[in-house]
Formats: sequence, structure tokens, C-alpha cells
Amino acid sequence: MAPALLGAHVAHDGPDGRVVVRIVETEAYLGPEDLAAHSAHGRTPRNEPMWGPPGHLYVYRIYGLHDCVNVVCGPSGKPEAVLLRAGEVVEGVTFARRRRGEHVPDRRLASGPGNLGRALGIGRALSGTDLLAGPVRLRLAAEPPPVATRARIGVGYAGEWASLPYRFLIPNDPFVSRP
Repeated sequence: MAPALLGAHVAHDGPDGRVVVRIVETEAYLGPEDLAAHSAHGRTPRNEPMWGPPGHLYVYRIYGLHDCVNVVCGPSGKPEAVLLRAGEVVEGVTFARRRRGEHVPDRRLASGPGNLGRALGIGRALSGTDLLAGPVRLRLAAEPPPVATRARIGVGYAGEWASLPYRFLIPNDPFVSRP
């Protein structure tokens, strides 16, 4: 699912306005056997949405600051998810800019997982949300874009799992977090 989410649009109709982001970078996490996945150490209240049905959000906080947005992709009971790493704000730039800061360049508004969550206005309270029922909705791209693969970022603790090419991005897209 990680490459299939490239080019998809994620829309959040938040209380302060609607923001839509076109996804340009993702990372796949393959369940408990994947030592970089949040499910590697078992089921917890934090990662509970990962164990549910596909098509729901799993949102977690990192460094006590950033809410990172994931799409649950495994069948119920198989906690697999795709981290949305970066995107382009295609609607609601004014609202995204209020959330991220007046001086943030457009290409950085939703670049990086924490920035993407903040630009969309998605926090942990939305973890478990059904992406077909709203207020956050996902629409896959009609035409899949080209895809490049890289090693995941920030998971050096996961041994051999860190070097696997589970990071997917649209090549040469200026909105990717780290080319």
C-alpha cells in the first residue's frame, strides 16, 4: 500500500478549515516482525488502532511535539501501517500556514511527518478515524505516479530492518522531506 498512497489526497475538514494534501512520500511498517514498527513490542493503548481494520488512521506523538499520521493497511489483527512522510498542500494553504507558521515556505508546509500532521490539523484525538467516514478522508490517485525507493529514516535502532527500501517517494518532487 505504501507506493499506492503516493499521489493520493488526504483531506481534513477541521474546525478551523479544510486542508488537502497530495502525498509525495511514505514509509511502510510490516507488523510485529518489523523491528522498526510500533507493533514490534506488542499491542498497547498507543498502537491499538494498528490492530483494527484497514483504512483507519493511526496517529502517534513523537518527541512530545509532533503528531505523525499513518494509514492502517493490514487486515484486522495484523498491525501494518504506512506513515505519511510528506505532501504538497493543494487546498487550504492559508489554514496550513496558520498551523505551521507564517514564514514557512510552501514546499515545507507538509514536508516531514510531523509537519504533515500539523498542516492537516490531525492530532492523536483522530487516531482510529475511518478514512471513508470523515472528518479525514483519503482518495487514491487516478494515475499512479512514478515511484522511487529508499531506506527508511530515523529507525537505525531496528537493525537490518532500517536499511530495507520501505520508504517510497515521487522522484524529483520538491515536496519530499529528504530527497
